[in-house]
Amino acid sequence: MTQQSVDRGTAVGSGVDAGPWWQDSVGYEIYVRSFADSDGDGIGDLAGITDKLGYLSDLGIDFIWVTPFYPSPMADWGYDVADFCGVDSTFGSLADLDRLLDQAHERSMRVVIDLVPNHTSHQHAWFRSAQADPNGPYRDYYIWRDPAPDGGPPNNWVGYFGGSAWALDEASGQYYLHLFLPEQPDLNWRNPAVHEEFDGIIRFWLDRGVDGFRIDVAGGLVKDVDLRSNPEIGVWDPAGTRWEQWESFDHLYDVFQPESLDIFRRWRSIVDEYGAWLMGETYTLKPEGLARLVPGDGLHSGFWFEPMHIDWDVDQIRKALAPPADLLGDRLLWAASSHDMPRSPTHFGGGDQGRARTLALNVLFSCLPGVPVFYQGEELGLVDGIVPPSAKLDPVGPEGDVAAGRDGCRTPMPWRPGGQNGFTEGTPWLSSSQRDEDETAEAQAVEAGSWYHQYRSLLAARRGIGPLTGEDVHWEDDGVGHVVRYRRGPVSVAANVSDEPVTVPVSGSVGLVFSMAGVVHVDGCVELPAHGAAIWT
Repeated sequence: MTQQSVDRGTAVGSGVDAGPWWQDSVGYEIYVRSFADSDGDGIGDLAGITDKLGYLSDLGIDFIWVTPFYPSPMADWGYDVADFCGVDSTFGSLADLDRLLDQAHERSMRVVIDLVPNHTSHQHAWFRSAQADPNGPYRDYYIWRDPAPDGGPPNNWVGYFGGSAWALDEASGQYYLHLFLPEQPDLNWRNPAVHEEFDGIIRFWLDRGVDGFRIDVAGGLVKDVDLRSNPEIGVWDPAGTRWEQWESFDHLYDVFQPESLDIFRRWRSIVDEYGAWLMGETYTLKPEGLARLVPGDGLHSGFWFEPMHIDWDVDQIRKALAPPADLLGDRLLWAASSHDMPRSPTHFGGGDQGRARTLALNVLFSCLPGVPVFYQGEELGLVDGIVPPSAKLDPVGPEGDVAAGRDGCRTPMPWRPGGQNGFTEGTPWLSSSQRDEDETAEAQAVEAGSWYHQYRSLLAARRGIGPLTGEDVHWEDDGVGHVVRYRRGPVSVAANVSDEPVTVPVSGSVGLVFSMAGVVHVDGCVELPAHGAAIWT
């Protein structure tokens, strides 16, 4: 068990009377396979993360969120868990995890891990027992149903990755539910035994020193008790993209059932004993839907995904920021990129234009209520890596169609110029084009004005401003023009969404706290270049 040098219940660097530790913090998502390889096998690992903690600390990161490292056959690259209380040998050992926790805590850095409670791997001992013995105790750990009268699936539910959400178990003649791959059977959260299992899993990791959990598929745990078919609101085409298939239905019965909130309340009572954090992958694009998932007595925080779907458009940006900030406040997690979506600079046009737009969006996030979370490499301005069609590994999308999957945002982290960009001494698990020298962490660390230094300055500015908890957000752009602008406490934040410079009038004396390249303060005005942003007091 790890020994910690941080107070588990209070904010990093704060006194006993401060709020929870995640208040006013900044997070960093680590996709383990692609972050840093310590042993030359081409796959990132826990020891590699430990080796890079100094880099993350220097950047200004308060906590890391580590994607699954559990034993897994890797059908969905770790999100198909075969043992919830172990470490896959690909990533190291429990001793490596303990060392990561110890080293992070010595730096006053927290560690949040992924918990994947919606499903297991088909190789998990529970599911193997369920298949082997239809009358045994583990059968009801999963959702099984007889075929429909025509012999097909029990209802019309589709999976997140496309296709029917049901797979036939030929030995028993029943179907089992899988909202993702057939290799990821869904757990039955109406079975009290499943609740007991996860109580023990959560305590196992908290007792080792983990500081919190990111709950995968938080909106999908409990299903409709009668497994009713969803209303079809479009024509379902099994050959369509995963998004087109999913959006062909009104998802009334497969996800977002209110009973899931009771699970989170139960877990909250456990994690509160440890001063730990529950944050959710709360995939909804409606602020009201997010508020229902995170009402305040279960999950502490939920990710808001709308910014990953918007165009670089001032009205869309306002809509993605103001309503959720006003409705949910400190319950929000802000992110521009993740391991499941195209990197924000790619999404926003690519090249330096996409990088500048992403930084400007992160400036807007920085002083809003809630917690910003960066995806590895975002601080370098990384665009999606180039993966040849023959090297596609993501199970999402047709074979060879890299754009339909998630490989581009998962290519290895470029640490230094040269072979494999310093990610590994071996052959990377995911083949991609080598990054240019100026995209690497080593090159940007010594280049004044690099994307790395701009992000580092942004995080330092945010820390220097101090806590803004309890301060209301006042939107000052009146919903018109090309500048998104707000004030919170003593701080003003503005971003220019247009392709032309814009002058923002200000009153009184102004001190720029953070400014992107080209921002100028002169004669009662702050001049913002195209896609530029600034913070001032």
